[in-house]
Amino acid sequence: MKKLVLEDYEVVLGDVENSLPPLVKKLNPSAIIIIVDENTKKHCLPRVFALLPHAHIITIKSGEVNKNLVTCQHIWTSLIEGNFDRNVLVIDLGGGVIGDMGGFCASTYKRGVNFIQIPTTLLSQVDASVGGKLGIDFKTLKNIIGVFQNPKAVLVDPRFLDTLSEREKRSGFAEILKHALIYDKKHWEKVSQVTNVNDLENIDEIILHSIAIKKEVVEQDFKEGGLRKILNFGHTIGHAIESYALGTENHLLHGEAIAIGMITEAYLSFKLGNLNEKELEEIKTVLLKIYGKVDLSFLNEKVVLASMLNDKKNIGTTISFSLLAKIGEATFDDEVPSEWIQESLKYYNK
Repeated sequence: MKKLVLEDYEVVLGDVENSLPPLVKKLNPSAIIIIVDENTKKHCLPRVFALLPHAHIITIKSGEVNKNLVTCQHIWTSLIEGNFDRNVLVIDLGGGVIGDMGGFCASTYKRGVNFIQIPTTLLSQVDASVGGKLGIDFKTLKNIIGVFQNPKAVLVDPRFLDTLSEREKRSGFAEILKHALIYDKKHWEKVSQVTNVNDLENIDEIILHSIAIKKEVVEQDFKEGGLRKILNFGHTIGHAIESYALGTENHLLHGEAIAIGMITEAYLSFKLGNLNEKELEEIKTVLLKIYGKVDLSFLNEKVVLASMLNDKKNIGTTISFSLLAKIGEATFDDEVPSEWIQESLKYYNK
């Protein structure tokens, strides 16, 4: 097993059979609740339940469209009806939706109970489960309601990735590319050569390296007052597009939307005079090679711009971006005119 220590908890990479039992023994909970969706219940729960046969299971519906108050009510009701006290342990077994929402519900039930994250997707293993951000979507706005709260541990088991489709793996890989673009040029030079995420070599090292980048950033700015904002590169436009497409025939996975966001926000970086044209074209070429080009003709640009105005990083009515100074270095609190945002979408489409 390999470990990274983040503030008051550990990220442990290795088989869950080795990492979970000693942690549960140490925490000594009065009861254990495992939150799953229909997919992780089928593909991932058997391994965990074999270790914790007396655990109580709460099943929710999968997908970003269900990361809302209705599902939270289901989780909270299950906890209340089970008469669970404040000494319980909640285990979030799933991707980013379960991690975000399960952690949010645990952090607010009886003013907070212990929880651990067992991320089962590449996206959640390298990004969503680490850093203490928890939340849900509300009125088409992603993660607009939430809290900052660390888990007791994050247990990353790469074997769970074998349960994913190639599309899901590709979605998660977008966050690995993002971490490299904002913080590590040498790592970008390595991961940008990938053409097929199913053929990734040394996946353990790639995951650990990505977590280490996020760890270094988060430890300097836990509540996103400054530096941590760089982790949002690609997310201001990407989140707005993802939210607009949610529940439609044009539905995009998180990483697919963030790939669009990284191309368009790289363009904004270029317009600001930071990123040079060669780097801009390199980023676009790499991302289109992996994710292809999405036909964005379905977008209503006015609605997308309105969604960006509700981004959590904004101050007042100004849209605030986290952009690139160059490959491997990011900036934050960058303001750009709205016409540049429209230009960036045209740049993506051309």
